[in-house]
Amino acid sequence: MKNKRNRGIGLLLLTLLLTLALTACGGAGGNGSGGTQNTAGGAGAEPAGNASGAGQGENGNNAGSKEEPAKDEGTLTVYLNDFDDIIAEMFEKSTGYKVNLVTGNGAEIMSRIEAEKGNPHWDVVWADMMPSINGLGQQGQLLTGWTPDNAANLTETYRGYVPENKAYYPTGAHAAGVIVYNKNSFTEDQAPKSWADFAKPEYKDIIATADPAIAAPAYPFVARFFEQEGMDGGKALFDSWFNNGLRVYPKNPQVVQALTAGEVKIAALQESNAYSMLASGEPIGIVWPEEGAPASVRVAAIQKDTKNLNAAKAFIEFLLDPKTQQELVDRGDEAYFEPSATGAKAKEDRDPNAKLVAAGAVWAAEHEAEIKQWFADKAVK
Repeated sequence: MKNKRNRGIGLLLLTLLLTLALTACGGAGGNGSGGTQNTAGGAGAEPAGNASGAGQGENGNNAGSKEEPAKDEGTLTVYLNDFDDIIAEMFEKSTGYKVNLVTGNGAEIMSRIEAEKGNPHWDVVWADMMPSINGLGQQGQLLTGWTPDNAANLTETYRGYVPENKAYYPTGAHAAGVIVYNKNSFTEDQAPKSWADFAKPEYKDIIATADPAIAAPAYPFVARFFEQEGMDGGKALFDSWFNNGLRVYPKNPQVVQALTAGEVKIAALQESNAYSMLASGEPIGIVWPEEGAPASVRVAAIQKDTKNLNAAKAFIEFLLDPKTQQELVDRGDEAYFEPSATGAKAKEDRDPNAKLVAAGAVWAAEHEAEIKQWFADKAVK
């Protein structure tokens, strides 16, 4: 009897140990680092086709973590220059993510970001102002250290625009200014051939440009000359334009209006506006100077404390996709630009020999306030 009782106790202890072991194994699927993950269609699943967690584990805010990124908290808000609002429909169709676009000129976008510094309302900024966005990175406002998968699509030129801290990525560039002239007033031979020609007496009081303190592409335009010539040399160049009657308009569309109305005959005009004038039948000619046209590089960056990190990363991935860039070339508002992704092609009627030259983002960011103030002081005189 005693042996039977001992065997019974032994079996009971063995059963208890097996039960505890099985329970412990089942716990591996709980909330720990090896826990269950959301699947497509399940609770908390992300929209199909998104780039959630792209590059996760080695880059970005979750570097070194193998946990799933947190769920997004709302609609992605993108601060955008007043161009290409078709991107919202394109992105939603491709990924399922909803987008709230807040558009404005360069000054308006940067003023919003500055006003919201303590409580940002934006997730992504996508704009034609690489120096200003570089400045946001230097202030610690941008997500850094993340490499999108589609960054591999960037051409060699555009890989060179990605900062060391990976705070933003270029989606293309356009001429912040090409030389445009009225063909009813000047023949091709009589028209300016270089930027220095704006100081010639035959063009006195009929030249124009956009305001670098307001128009997003206009600061990269003037910054290129200041960097190339040095601060004193840049001032001397633009002094020669101002002394020759340079007129400064708030934005490029106002420069277009002045050309159309005959207020001015020659202008440094952003290239999409220039080609749009040609397409509408305006009697203008376009000159791409041999020394190059100052470039405005369009870049996209993520706000470092975004509550919609998955959608924000997906948006950057989408912008770097050659198919996206080609669609923007084919039907976008600002279709005249040089795509940054290998495989995307610029407009066929864009000058095949167009040469773009960009100011260094770090240099231009460091001197932005000084140059804009100098230019503003000159423009009001």
